[in-house]
Amino acid sequence: MLSVGIIGASGFTGAELLRLLAGHSDLGVQLAAADTQAGVAVGDLYPSLRGEYPTLAFSPTTDDVVAACGNLDLVFLGLPHGASQSLMPQMMGSDAVIIDLAADFRLADPADYLTWYGDPHTCADQLDGFVYGLPEITGDALNGARRIAAAGCYPTAAALALAPLVEAGISDTTGIVVDAASGVSGAGRAAKEANTFAAVDANFTAYGLTTHRHTPEIEQSVARLAGASRNDVSVLFTPHLAPMSRGILATCYTRPTGDIPSTDQLVDLFSDRYAQHPFVTVTAGPPATKSTLGSNSAHVGVVSDPRTGWIISMAAIDNLVKGASGQAIQCANLALGLNEAAGLPIAGVYP
Repeated sequence: MLSVGIIGASGFTGAELLRLLAGHSDLGVQLAAADTQAGVAVGDLYPSLRGEYPTLAFSPTTDDVVAACGNLDLVFLGLPHGASQSLMPQMMGSDAVIIDLAADFRLADPADYLTWYGDPHTCADQLDGFVYGLPEITGDALNGARRIAAAGCYPTAAALALAPLVEAGISDTTGIVVDAASGVSGAGRAAKEANTFAAVDANFTAYGLTTHRHTPEIEQSVARLAGASRNDVSVLFTPHLAPMSRGILATCYTRPTGDIPSTDQLVDLFSDRYAQHPFVTVTAGPPATKSTLGSNSAHVGVVSDPRTGWIISMAAIDNLVKGASGQAIQCANLALGLNEAAGLPIAGVYP
């Protein structure tokens, strides 16, 4: 059994890591650190986890705890943006596989952090040492990787919806439109007025228009898939908040580079592209978030519209599983030479 630590374990992504790791035959949690909940039993904060972790309590994120992570096989960082940068100098000498679930090491260009996050990157010299963690896109680069930046939730859905089109050169990489809706858990566990029941129930709203921080990550993925420069890619990304706890549905609109293929041709393209990827299901019609609830699966669909000249591709995921913690474990499995699907459910929960 390989030893696992989670720093930032009290948030939703930390809780989801604990839930999924409880069913992993090769990984065992030894440490769960969370400053805001230090000393609190995991089962008291999350009663759903009490049966699996009857004696585990959250530790403070002290220098000694961070140093102890160096003796573990695998460490997940489930921290707010910017916090991982401050820890990495202490952890660079560690032999543990480190997987960061925040955005701190996802973007290759350090200038993007100042532009989109408002602060310069404090560990820009370490960006090259991280592999981008989206297994269906990054591929073999994750095998044996020691430092991994797990992909964001919206960028995961968008990249999976766009990958077959962009890789095949069917879709133009400029003028891509991504409309995506997420459940409230994507905003994290901390209480916010905009995320109260009264604000969210029976409501659907857009936010972060033209400024959402996941935009450069989506553009970076498209550029990687196309073998192009970021300067040759433009994505208009509009996120929405949907009145549900979990799930993301990304609807992407692209223009064809030549004659527009038929829907049947596009479905065949998607089916071939994802035939060897157990967590991606190509649907006959539009995918639904409910179908992926609680699973590490992505359901993708595509349709051609010759009348308007647009190709519409869609992806549905659970934002806490395939969009965060499940994907991080999938990356860990590959990095450690384990079965890629170990500990990860493919079937969603229904109803």
